[in-house]
Amino acid sequence: MELRQLQYALQIAAEKNFSRAAEKLHIAQPSLSQQLSKLEKELGVLLFQRNTNSVELTHAGSAFMEKAQRILDMVGQLEREMEDISDMKKGRLNVGSLPITGSHVLPRVLPLFHSRFPGIEIHLIEDTTNVLENLTAAGRTDISLLTLPVMDINLSWEPLLDEEILLAVPPSHPLARSTAEGDSAATSIRQLRDEAFIVLKRGQGFRQIALELCRTNGFEPRIVFESSNIETVQSLVAAGMGIAFVPSMIALGHGTSFRPAYLQLKERPYRTLVAAYRKSRYISKAAEAFMIVMREVMNKGNEAGISLPPAADKGQGD
Repeated sequence: MELRQLQYALQIAAEKNFSRAAEKLHIAQPSLSQQLSKLEKELGVLLFQRNTNSVELTHAGSAFMEKAQRILDMVGQLEREMEDISDMKKGRLNVGSLPITGSHVLPRVLPLFHSRFPGIEIHLIEDTTNVLENLTAAGRTDISLLTLPVMDINLSWEPLLDEEILLAVPPSHPLARSTAEGDSAATSIRQLRDEAFIVLKRGQGFRQIALELCRTNGFEPRIVFESSNIETVQSLVAAGMGIAFVPSMIALGHGTSFRPAYLQLKERPYRTLVAAYRKSRYISKAAEAFMIVMREVMNKGNEAGISLPPAADKGQGD
């Protein structure tokens, strides 16, 4: 039994399709099928039930995948420990990130990290909150940048920054006009119960933050549009289709002329960005260095209501 055969079997299980698995593994499908048949023959059991358009795990396959994932994870952790011994002259760091964070934070973090540790290869995975939590719990990422709350009980997390949440409204909205005319009274979330909201699609962490802000203030938001892209959300707001909550880093980085007005909310809500990793998992020096660089960049870039929690908060979520 070879480690690559374990990797092949796990990829097939994840994709439930030989063609997609072969594409992800960058090998020919006949070679993948041959390696799986060889593995099943060696084990003396069928791992998959082949159907016309997909494959399903057998009972033996389910038991095999659980152990195979543990074995590969242990091998990966051993490799990372050995890389640490080489004083970070080489290595690989798998970083998961939410799309919002990836597009606005990582461009400031990754160049600095690379300049300090040029031998560390960064493999970036951008996906929704649910997917990233699953990947992190399975050991497929060393560290993932998520926002609270972290729902998977298998994950620990450390806070990186607190970021204020603003309200985006059309430039012609009465709230925008009153602010422009010098009315300094901050808008309360309770005032928004009759407004039309534009939110991110299901599975994205900031969607849940936005919904909870409304529910905590006594109402269920009337959602008129959903998008998987925060820039699209802002453009729809600017076009007068509704209002939306947005992280302050997004408001700061929205560079088009077709943009909404951004208002501070009376409640001053915020989201907390955290570095999440699997409980009891070995945290490599590269992962620790990445978090240090992240904190450093955020301290220097404290320009949009972004502030770091004190270092004493480290270790929450265990």
